[in-house]
Amino acid sequence: MPWYLYLALKQLFPSGRRFSFFTFISILGVALGVALLVVVTSVMGGFGYEIRQMIVGTEGEVQIRAQGVIENYPELLKRIAAVPGVAAATPTASGVLMLQYQGKPAFPAMRGLDLATVENVVHLSHYLIAGSFDALDDDSVILSSELAQSLGVSVGDTVEVYSPLMIEKLKSDEVFLPRQVRVVGVLEIGHQQLDSATVYCTLRLAQELYGLGADVHGINVRLQPGMNEDDVAGRLNAALPFTVHAFSWEDTFSDFLWVLQLEKNMIFFLLLFIVIVAAFSVTSSLLISVVRKTREIGLLGALGGEPRQVAACFCAQGLFIGVFGTLLGLGLGFAALYFRNDVVLGLARMTQRQEVLQRFYNFSQLPSHVSSGDIIHIVVLTIIISTLAGLLPAWHAARLKPVEALRSE
Repeated sequence: MPWYLYLALKQLFPSGRRFSFFTFISILGVALGVALLVVVTSVMGGFGYEIRQMIVGTEGEVQIRAQGVIENYPELLKRIAAVPGVAAATPTASGVLMLQYQGKPAFPAMRGLDLATVENVVHLSHYLIAGSFDALDDDSVILSSELAQSLGVSVGDTVEVYSPLMIEKLKSDEVFLPRQVRVVGVLEIGHQQLDSATVYCTLRLAQELYGLGADVHGINVRLQPGMNEDDVAGRLNAALPFTVHAFSWEDTFSDFLWVLQLEKNMIFFLLLFIVIVAAFSVTSSLLISVVRKTREIGLLGALGGEPRQVAACFCAQGLFIGVFGTLLGLGLGFAALYFRNDVVLGLARMTQRQEVLQRFYNFSQLPSHVSSGDIIHIVVLTIIISTLAGLLPAWHAARLKPVEALRSE
């Protein structure tokens, strides 16, 4: 080991002492900044990851839509199946309905499912918490968990469904009575928006309620493992009629994902200033060390130490503080992530705000997803900033003349 690196370690961790107070404060400042960056970027990344899982789990990787309705969809399904990278496809109809039970109304989003193909694309049966997916037919529905709870509905009850088609019929002086259907299941995905107001029915029932005939609103596509959504969407667009377009899930929700990424980047940028402030404290500590050890620095020069080697000694101290602070910060950050849900729920219980947290928070638990790219950025930036923090003390130490330094009192 070069003498200036050995000396840098000795100055940070003097012999005969367990730990230097100034070293501890410097490392702790860097560690807290790293821990905050790890926690925030992982939680923000968790939001994006959970949203992707929710979209892909309920919609598929690619959605095919038209300006109006899609006609002759069986023929389109054959074209879609022939496109490389496509694993399965299922037609769907969607809209908004009015649901009523014992005089209590609700206005959920409707999703019509083709029972023959839907499980090949989205595994909704995995999210059932009551009832059976096999019991779903043209005279029954499955409700999301919070919708069922708000209406007071359980499996086996009968609800009335009011379709927007009723208004169109009234314009023609026709009567379109509400449809009475059984509740055969309750489904919980884990996302507050989907669980609060969604009703699932068969594709034929949805077509009847919306007067679609044999048409559908869209087709959801599941891809083979490892396939890129944008590449497959491009191949699908080349095979589909010009009135029908395929969108990857990222294109469909691009605005929301862009805002989410912008929030993550801005928070990362702002929290990086904590590391920069910690670096200033490192600079201050090293400058004080240079002033206190002026005669020792002069002695190093008199013994043959070159100015660049003296400078490297103080730059290395900034590097070591950055490395040790980063390692400690990673440990603190991962520990905080492990106990994140306990902390959030504990705060909610202390403030008596559990119901408010559940109502306004989109996920039943605080999400977290550790990205290797984010961790690499945090580690590299922290070590670089900490090393740069030693430049000013290093420059000051390198400019000291051995003779003048030895005469210093």
